[in-house]
Amino acid sequence: MARKLCNEPDCKSSAQGKTNKCIAHGGGKRCNEPGCRVSAVGKTDKCVAHGGGKRCNEPDCKASAQGKTDKCKAHGGGKRCNEPDCKASARGKTDKCIAHGGGKRCNEPDCKASAIGKTDKCVAHGGGKRCNEPDCKASAIGKTDKCKAHGGGKRCNEPDCKASAIGKTDKCKAHGGGKRCNEPDCKASARGKTDKCKAHSGGKCNEPDCKASAGGKTDKCKAHGGGKRCNEPDCKASAIGKTNKCIAHGGGKRCNEPDCKASAIGKTNKCIAHGGGKRCNEPDCKASARGNTDKCKAHGGGKRCNEPDCKASAQGKTDKCVAHGGGKRCNETDCKASAIGKTDKCIAHGGGKRCNENGCRVSAVGKTDKCIAHGGGKRCPNCIDWVDSRSGCVKYDGYCATCFKRIFPNDERSKVIYTHTKEIMVRNAINEAFEGFVHDTPLYTGGCNCTHRRRIDHRKLIGNTILAIETDEFGHRGYNPKDEEIRYDDVYMIYSGKWIFIRFNPDNNISKIDIDDKIDILIDKIKECISRIKEDKNTELIEIHKLYC
Repeated sequence: MARKLCNEPDCKSSAQGKTNKCIAHGGGKRCNEPGCRVSAVGKTDKCVAHGGGKRCNEPDCKASAQGKTDKCKAHGGGKRCNEPDCKASARGKTDKCIAHGGGKRCNEPDCKASAIGKTDKCVAHGGGKRCNEPDCKASAIGKTDKCKAHGGGKRCNEPDCKASAIGKTDKCKAHGGGKRCNEPDCKASARGKTDKCKAHSGGKCNEPDCKASAGGKTDKCKAHGGGKRCNEPDCKASAIGKTNKCIAHGGGKRCNEPDCKASAIGKTNKCIAHGGGKRCNEPDCKASARGNTDKCKAHGGGKRCNEPDCKASAQGKTDKCVAHGGGKRCNETDCKASAIGKTDKCIAHGGGKRCNENGCRVSAVGKTDKCIAHGGGKRCPNCIDWVDSRSGCVKYDGYCATCFKRIFPNDERSKVIYTHTKEIMVRNAINEAFEGFVHDTPLYTGGCNCTHRRRIDHRKLIGNTILAIETDEFGHRGYNPKDEEIRYDDVYMIYSGKWIFIRFNPDNNISKIDIDDKIDILIDKIKECISRIKEDKNTELIEIHKLYC
């Protein structure tokens, strides 16, 4: 007898019972539950979901018995995976469970994940039902059309709670859903496949004495190599999020500010510098909130030092601030200072990043590889190319104070600089005692491109000799002697006559004499040098006289 086919166009399935339709098109006996259109199973009047068909014979189990067995999948019914010691169900027409490669696989090259639903792709490659929110590419959860983030899947049944219900429970984690720790009186969630929470060693790294959580499907924490790793050659850091890179190599979500390569923080699209992450809730404060608090460090956020009456931040994993011994310490014998950066030494013992100039042992400044004397740190944009360039200052828009007051003389900040700078005090004293001195003006090599442009604080040409007075604040102790020699060579190239330099330190780091008394002695020294020049007693091409340097 010929097989009766479903009468739907192009359908080749068999018509069911006395109907002219296949099961998919509504043929055969249907479930008698109101509003249910699914087929009734076996000799019952119900579909599987409503209790039809053969049921699992385990006490209190309402699931369907699988195949020719009397058990549901959870209780061992149906075809099992044929891998040794594997008790999971075999998938589809294969003899393996999903974990051992059974069922339909994703058809993307080199992808070994399971294809989802009626698609040929895994979830990561777009398989299965997708969230119907505009521009959302995440998977729809359960029988809903939404992903978790947009409200899909089973939700927690606590009033006003919008979080997802976990596992087979009706609660989110916060309200007790999911598998719980089996320690007495512990209400925390069990970790991974264990029956313990994190505090009770659930899902822990298997390295001796390590209490951190194991990452992903591994038995190690991130620090011991667990979880997904960065795929950059020789990089051992953890890959972040759904990327194959660590943060340093561009992994994880990035800040969406133009040309910014920093990581976006939390659920925001910005890095900390551009306002991402949780912010301090103090009025007009734009700094980041620390840890689980709503304050920045300056306003008391984050973990604090536990010393009585100390309000400073605790450092690292310790309960102390730096002053009270918190954070990593220098490993030199009897040294109590803090170790700097990723080193085990304090600055005094060579810790932190060092200047890369040959023979220089001073600390490199900021994000540069140089100390201040060798041009490290943020430099003044006006004198950045000079050998004796100075550090820029945020207060003066990145310029050094000297360049700022010269370039922007009418700025209110320049007026403050004018009244307080020791160099100006020297200039005023020289102007009162002498005529003809030129102050803080470049020297140029005639007809050149200013390669040897130099500034001298105070100078006067007398006959064939330039008398130059330099106000060396703190004796230029941070300057490199080699750079000072180059400076002398440069000025000699500009003017090849005779030179007399008076190097004057107005500060009290070497001599405790009052600055007014020092200036009186400077004026006497200038008079003496002028007299020697006029009497032609300066026979050397360059003389250098140091006062309090």
